[in-house]
Amino acid sequence: MRRYMQKRYYEWSPGIAYCVGLIASDGSLSKDGRHIDLTSVDYEQLENFCEGMGRALPISSKSKARKANEQPAYRVQFSDVAFYDFLLLVGLTPNKSKTMTRLNVPSRCYVHFLRGVFDGDGSYYGYYDKRWRSSFMFYLTITSASRPFLEFIREKNVQHLKTGIGALNIANGAYILSYAKRDTIIIAENMYRDASRLFLTRKRAKLEGFIREAKNAIITPDARVVKLADT
Repeated sequence: MRRYMQKRYYEWSPGIAYCVGLIASDGSLSKDGRHIDLTSVDYEQLENFCEGMGRALPISSKSKARKANEQPAYRVQFSDVAFYDFLLLVGLTPNKSKTMTRLNVPSRCYVHFLRGVFDGDGSYYGYYDKRWRSSFMFYLTITSASRPFLEFIREKNVQHLKTGIGALNIANGAYILSYAKRDTIIIAENMYRDASRLFLTRKRAKLEGFIREAKNAIITPDARVVKLADT
């Protein structure tokens, strides 16, 4: 049986790099060698994925919110043997969560890939510290079940973005790569410099809000944590 009924061709571009980042974080490859799945509680994220792919893929509801504080989940699932093979060449595999290591991402597309990873598995938090004046602190984190993958991200951030090495820790069975204020600003500026429309609005708005807050921060007597782990 022919593997390709209709041959598609995929080349690296900012949009494809962003989509690869989303799949590396929130997506999965089926064992059948043709289906790709991306699930998210952010409908906008799936719209961004479709735009990055340049295709009008159907977005379906995967689950409904059962509790007041739960969010419904949405899914894009499609069959594309050529894109599946492209992802294999990148270094992704079925059951990638704990096996993912270094990926073959070209330097010119790295920041778009990183933005996809951040939109999928990135987070941030910020707070005022009572000990110092003008001490609004904030952090950017990326979580993964694969330590080698985060080591790859850390290496590329140092190489391409000139960040520090950050901190790599483990919590609740997952690895977390964390960056403090200076490196968070560097990462944010690079991720959103040429982002077009492919980014999660809430995450970009929050990071840029943190940066503005830090520039104008003045400590107050009732200083307290103002934001914790918004994923």
